[in-house]
Amino acid sequence: MAQTVKLPDNIMIDIREEAALQSRSLASQVVHWIKLGRQLESRPGMDIVKIRAALKGELNPDFLTGEEQIAFFEQSNAEFEDIGALKGIDEAYAALAD
Repeated sequence: MAQTVKLPDNIMIDIREEAALQSRSLASQVVHWIKLGRQLESRPGMDIVKIRAALKGELNPDFLTGEEQIAFFEQSNAEFEDIGALKGIDEAYAALAD
């Protein structure tokens, strides 16, 4: 069930900038950040900067700690699951372009 949430303008600016940088829709960027936040809160001691670098392809995941690798692979798998839920190949390619 979709919900409407009001966010401050400065947060929306950050969401738009990061979404454009990561080639995500605004909604996908918000969901991505929520998932990362939940993972970090449930696993203290993780380095989000390293995880983000690995997700961007700037750091080999082998250089992450075991807990950081779990968060990295959970996030990576979630993005592929979102693509797998699409009905056709054209939709999957369109989602990759988001």
